[in-house]
Amino acid sequence: MMERRAATRMLCSELVDVHWVDRTGRSKKALANLEDISFSGVCLQMDSPVPLNTMLRICHAGGEFQGSVRYCLFREIGYFLGVQFEPGSNWSPQTYQPQHLLDLRTLVLRSARRAEETRDDGPTIQ
Repeated sequence: MMERRAATRMLCSELVDVHWVDRTGRSKKALANLEDISFSGVCLQMDSPVPLNTMLRICHAGGEFQGSVRYCLFREIGYFLGVQFEPGSNWSPQTYQPQHLLDLRTLVLRSARRAEETRDDGPTIQ
């Protein structure tokens, strides 16, 4: 599948409360795991599916995000929802840091630097 994201995602993990209104007009609330985050959206893992284009309020320790469901897929351990933030509800690492946050770009750059240093040093001959 081709990557269609406009912003780089960061892996994370934190429990968040998700609120929405279902098709019958009833308010719903569920606990979700925040799987990844970017400037434009999040991926949530939930126990139940949520229909496409449903507006969600995602409440976290530092406030909340609002967005709409862009995809909902079942994968072995639950439903994974891609949520695109609404305008004005963007994420920034300066305003909110999930409990566990991993920037894969930093990890790859660090690994590349180590490989380069090893290559520059050359093999050790005794």
